[in-house]
Amino acid sequence: MLFDKELLIESIYDRNATVYDRVVGNGRWSVHHERVFSHEGRFYRTTYSVGATESQDESPYDYQPDMVECEEVFPRNRVVVVYETETESALAVDAVDPHVAK
Repeated sequence: MLFDKELLIESIYDRNATVYDRVVGNGRWSVHHERVFSHEGRFYRTTYSVGATESQDESPYDYQPDMVECEEVFPRNRVVVVYETETESALAVDAVDPHVAK
């Protein structure tokens, strides 16, 4: 679906619209982001880049056309397995529920 670049720029820091925004790569001059946002009850993914340092004059979507193609994505639940030490595990339990007996 095509979105107006200005709409994407205005909504980039909107916590109600942005589901996630993560760094997916770095170049010499730019940091590349992947962003998922909600619009009218649906979710869309887009990419943009920003300058890697204050010396690079690059804002989100600077080098994108006026209408940016965003693909519709769908939320899915996934089970994730993590490997941690007993100490890390105990810290995670304390962070989730401090009333759980050790």
